[in-house]
This record gives sequence, structure tokens and C-alpha cells, in this order.
Amino acid sequence: MKLIFEKSRPGRRAIRWPEPVAPVSLERRRDLCRSSPADLPEVSELETVRHFTELSRRNFSVDTHFYPLGSCTMKYNPRGCEAAAALGGFSDLHPLLPQLRHGGQLTQGALQLLYELERMLSDICGMAEFTLQPMAGAHGELTGAMLMAAYHRDRGNRKTHVIVPDAAHGTNPASARLAGYDVLSIPSRADHHMDVDRLLSSIRTDTAGIMLTCPDTLGAFPARITEIAAAAHAVDALMYYDGANLNAILGRVRPGRLGFDICHVNLHKTFGTPHGGGGPGAGPVGVAERLRPYLPISRVRTHSDGTYYLDYDAPKSIGYIAPFYGNFAVLVRAYAWLRMVGREGLRAVSNLAVLNANYVQERLRPHLDAVNPGRCMHECVFSGRRLAARGVRTLDLAKALIDRGLHPPTVYFPIHVPEALMIEPTEAESRETLDRFCDAVIECVELARRDPDALRRAPATTPVGRLDEVAAARRMDLAWTGPDGAR
Repeated sequence: MKLIFEKSRPGRRAIRWPEPVAPVSLERRRDLCRSSPADLPEVSELETVRHFTELSRRNFSVDTHFYPLGSCTMKYNPRGCEAAAALGGFSDLHPLLPQLRHGGQLTQGALQLLYELERMLSDICGMAEFTLQPMAGAHGELTGAMLMAAYHRDRGNRKTHVIVPDAAHGTNPASARLAGYDVLSIPSRADHHMDVDRLLSSIRTDTAGIMLTCPDTLGAFPARITEIAAAAHAVDALMYYDGANLNAILGRVRPGRLGFDICHVNLHKTFGTPHGGGGPGAGPVGVAERLRPYLPISRVRTHSDGTYYLDYDAPKSIGYIAPFYGNFAVLVRAYAWLRMVGREGLRAVSNLAVLNANYVQERLRPHLDAVNPGRCMHECVFSGRRLAARGVRTLDLAKALIDRGLHPPTVYFPIHVPEALMIEPTEAESRETLDRFCDAVIECVELARRDPDALRRAPATTPVGRLDEVAAARRMDLAWTGPDGAR
């Protein structure tokens, strides 16, 4: 496929603007004018539409393909939620429109949606209150770590470190460090699962908090959670819940009931909103009652007459952590999704997510080494060690799946599992889709035994094969060179 610059022809236009009726003077802002015309492709409107439509057909997306990425929960985004986010009453609002108490009436619907979504999330997670401002999961983690630090400062606690298992998402220790804490990493046992005894023995009076993913990154529900929470609270440490895997326990378990004090959730993972390409996202954070004073400002409140307003009166707040209310359209989508699914539907979501993951795990168990000897939660993790004996790596298996029209699962995470392969089918996929995926994985595993070079050469059907990733990163060249050598 040619680049749009290669389709360019001098003088060709998609649209021609009429000459201005009144003379236009640029003398006052000559410093803003270009010294030469913009070097843009010159194509017709029809050519432009066809070019970008063809590009879109080459995209992988959740609308066109199955995404088995572990830890990412790439589920279907219902069109009803997209329609809700596109409603003019939401999409046309300017964030600086006044509230009702200042004479404005146009923001009441948006404020009501924020107010009700906060309370829905609080109910689902067992928290006292939520903030919707964080614009991604990692941003929510940072917000949670900042809330932890604010709590300890206010109480005069001398806390130095946060405990994080080595299997945690990498943003956990990064968020703790950004909040000013050292990180105490707890190594996993030989079976790759968290060493609870070692974690408990690591809790000290200067421990600020413990960051846990529940279920964890192995797709297992961590053992002795309430015992860990009790030990943390005994030294006034806080329990932080990484909500990346909330999809597994949705409608069944409230993190707050397990003893967690801070909880972030990923709307773009659990609540049916878009995910991928670096955004959009949203990572709301909920807190237990004693952490309410430290939540970011502003907060949506109600007057006695039922109208909504933004409250800035929070002297202990950590302040703003995002402009306005983050990715508002994502919040609208999540609200619509929750309204469509309903309370009972949440349990159905987690039921099907866990069922699908266990179906994949049991189909692939004879062919790959499953990390979990028994049932998993929403995702299953395998090790490709038996392939490595034939010179085939997990990366080779992933590349071979591309040739079969499938997006590869997550590879090499969790990092402490050798040749890791992490699969999360979500509740949205049918048994037929899962069978097609499992059949392709089994085919690749069998091919590794017969012809390992075939996997090492994959992918063979894509415009670009194996890249030298180091060279691609260090010697990146994104400029187009024309036939005359111009760039």
C-alpha cells in the first residue's frame, strides 16, 4: 500500500475555499505566518477517504479480532455506551460552564452522572467514596500512593517503605517511589506464588502500606488476605488494592470487605470502555472512611433541593490530580455499561470471565505448563519451558499466532515465570472463538516439535517480519523520502 505522500499530485485538492469577502490583513501577526507552504499531501477528498479506510481495515481491534491479552481485560465495548457518550448533552459541554449555584443549568446532568457513578463504584468495591479524576490505571495508582502519603503525614507517622510482591504490575513500585517511599519487594516461592509468610514477617512499624493485586497476576486469588490486612492495620499501614483484575470478582467480592483501604479500578478494563493505543482510559480511586479527607478536589455534592455542585472545601485534600474530571466520555461509557448490566449482571460477568479462563486453561494444560495446578480466576498463565528444549521461545509461538489471524496473548509477564504466556479471554467471547484460539495454540506447539524453524521464522504473512527491535528503537526513521530524495 502506498503512503499518502506517494499518492500526492501537485495542485490536487480535496476542497477549495472561496476567496474572502473582506480583505485579510496579516501585518499585525506576521510572526505567526509560515515562511513557506505546509508540506502536506495533495490528494482529492475521495482518495483521502479511500486511503484511510484501507488503513483502518489493516487494524487489529476488539471489534474485528479476539484479544487474549492477559492482565489487560480487552473486552467488547457495547455500542449503546458509545451512543451515550456521543449525546450532545455530554459531548457538547464545555468544562468551564458554570454550576447551578452560579446561574448555570447546563451541567446538572453531567454532575449527576459523576455523583451516581462514584456511588456505584463505592458500592461495588466496598469503599466509602471514590474520585473519578485519574485518567489511567497507573495514574490511579499514583493517586492512591499520594493518598497514602497524605494520611501518614497528617497522623505524624514515620513511614519509610511500601511492600510490593515481585509479581505485581511494574507501575506499583513506580507509584510508591513517586510518592516518596522505598519499595520492599517480596520474592515469590518456587511455585511462582506469593510467599505470604515472608510478606507477613516483613511488616514493620515503618511500613506505610502493602500493594496487592487481587486476584494476582498469576490468575489466582491470594491466600490469607484478611490475615495480611490485620497485620498491616496493626502498625497503621494501609492496604492498597490494584484493581486491574477486578473483572474476576465483580459482583461477588468487595475489596473493602477484605480489608483494603485504597482501591483503584480500570474503567477501560472492567467496565466495558475502550482500551488500547495508549488511551483513552480512566482509573478511579476509592478509599475507606478515614481517608476521605485526603481525596482530590473538587467533589460532587448535592444541595438540599437535590441539585448538584462541586465542593472545594477540603483542607487536607491532595489537590488536583487531573484537569477537570479526566476522560469524561469514558466515565459516561462506564456509567451506561453499569446501567445496562445491572447488579445481577455484574455477577454474570465475573462468572463467565472465570469460566472462559478455566476452559482455556484446561484445553491447553496438556500442551503447555500451567502455573496453577487447580482452577484459575479470570486469566491463566503458562510457561513455555518445554518448547524451549526444542529451541522455540514463547515469542516464537506468539509470532506464529499472528500468521493464523490471532492477536498474541501477553508474553514474558509475570516476569518471574520463565517463558510466560498469559491469557485472559474475558466474559465477552464465545466458546467457538476460544476453541479457534486454543486450536491455533495447539497447532503451533505441535509444529514446534516437528519443525521448530517454522516458528522461528514467523510471522510470514505480514508486511514486516521479525524486526531488530534494538535497532528499531535506537535508529528510528519515521521520515518519508520522495523519489527526488526530498524528505
